[in-house]
Amino acid sequence: MSAPPKTTPTLAVWKFASCDGCQLTLLDCEDELLALSEAVSIAHFLELSDTVTGGPYDVSLVEGSVTTAADRDRIRAIREQSRFLVTIGACATAGGIQALRNFADIDEFLAVVYASPDYIDTLATSTPISAHVPVDFELHGCPIDRRQLLEVITAYLAGRRPNIPNTSVCTECKRRGLTCVMVADGTPCLGPVTHSGCGALCPAVSRGCYGCFGPTTDPNLASMTGWLRTCGMTDSAIARVFATFNVAAYGTGNGGRPE
Repeated sequence: MSAPPKTTPTLAVWKFASCDGCQLTLLDCEDELLALSEAVSIAHFLELSDTVTGGPYDVSLVEGSVTTAADRDRIRAIREQSRFLVTIGACATAGGIQALRNFADIDEFLAVVYASPDYIDTLATSTPISAHVPVDFELHGCPIDRRQLLEVITAYLAGRRPNIPNTSVCTECKRRGLTCVMVADGTPCLGPVTHSGCGALCPAVSRGCYGCFGPTTDPNLASMTGWLRTCGMTDSAIARVFATFNVAAYGTGNGGRPE
């Protein structure tokens, strides 16, 4: 009896509230993307093509945060059709810069920004995808790292867990033999509390890390704040340095998730 024919795995890429930068990281893979397209069927990726194939999907990559009721319904439908769902980037993993609304009055924002706020349909918060559906893996960064993205896609297509280190930027500095800019120069640096993945780009040019890959799993913010004060930062400056595209992850202790 002959074996059943092998089916080509399907990949889908979805956009929610975001700038498209993480999707562009996949497009920037160029040669690797050509090889990937031979191994998988790209069923849904509107940044690449308007050709769409219905689910189910083996792997779904999701960029962007949930900011409307329609987003909330759509991500639930995508989850039901996806064997593995991977969130990519700060918006999808932490709510993004738009999560600044989580700490303010949404009605006040609407009144200031829009001439006719009654026409705007939005939630009071911007939340990560994991606040609404189970997520198999979160890939951090703003934008994400192309090498890590390829590792995650390859891993799930091969049926294994992605080999993405859960360490801080400090480990990357040590591997590159870089001098600690905070200890040696007194330069404020978020490296000790930030996910690795960037290759220590900023410390490599004698600049402090500003946390674009989001907080590590258990960041010691109390200690980090003390070090930033030692480097001469005021409390208001420290608050601003955490109020970036990962603000909800730093500010709530639960990744911007509603209670």
